[in-house]
Amino acid sequence: MDNWITYLLITTGTFVFMEGVAWFTHKFVMHGLLWVLHKDHHQKKPHFFEKNDFFFLIFAAPSILLFFFGARAGFNWMFYTGLGILLYGIAYFIIHDVVIHQRFKWFSRSNNRYIKTIKRAHKMHHKHLDRHHGESFGMLFAARRYWQQSQKKQV
Repeated sequence: MDNWITYLLITTGTFVFMEGVAWFTHKFVMHGLLWVLHKDHHQKKPHFFEKNDFFFLIFAAPSILLFFFGARAGFNWMFYTGLGILLYGIAYFIIHDVVIHQRFKWFSRSNNRYIKTIKRAHKMHHKHLDRHHGESFGMLFAARRYWQQSQKKQV
């Protein structure tokens, strides 16, 4: 198998795997031990920046390290794993901060079923203002029931 195919699979696999990492971290770390940083994201406030934004640095650190060590080792698997994490981070930022929370007013409305589905799932996550009884902890993949709900609303 050619190297570019291997590296494409590593990057893509890492991207998909990161949704599971994000779900696990969101459910058990952000709504657990580090709720103190995530809490302000679930409450209305007039500030542009949130303590929750520190999670960007937490998630960026492994990517940066993998880029660094992977580049030093001749652009091996570590580099492309870091690339998968970076691409997931970019997708997460666009979906979460731009499309859903509209912290940046780049996209305001969409009739796209996928966008409606993830917005619905995230809205259900944010209906819980405390750390307990949450739902829908993922970001890019929504549970079937949210897809079904978005289908019913279009009919």
